[in-house]
Amino acid sequence: MPRIIAIDLGTKRTGLAVTDPMQMLANPLETIETYRLMDFLKNYFQKEEVSTIVLGYPTKLNGTETEMTPKVLALKEKLEKAFPNLKTELVDERFTSKMAMQSMITMGSKKKDRREKAGNLDKVSAAIILQSYLERK
Repeated sequence: MPRIIAIDLGTKRTGLAVTDPMQMLANPLETIETYRLMDFLKNYFQKEEVSTIVLGYPTKLNGTETEMTPKVLALKEKLEKAFPNLKTELVDERFTSKMAMQSMITMGSKKKDRREKAGNLDKVSAAIILQSYLERK
């Protein structure tokens, strides 16, 4: 069964998560510089079979757009053109960063590790987005 990949887009860094081959569990994959995203995905899709790309869709608490919303929509369009054989879906990402931080605390991450946002928080946020997609599905 092909995997599902999730993207938590950021202005500088982007978190990625992927399902296991049975599409039951979401696992943090990588945090990369945002400008490298398309190259990373092209390489990843050559190695792994993927059926769906899940994008975290940012909105404010009242449902209105954030400054990242148009960037995510532009990325969705770009992904659909670059990978027309893959399904691309948007998933509400409100609270995922807070949930990721709480998850890291619960799992016993040291304060120093949690501060290293470049590696941990973004990919854990992507995993939370992906897990919520799996639970809805």
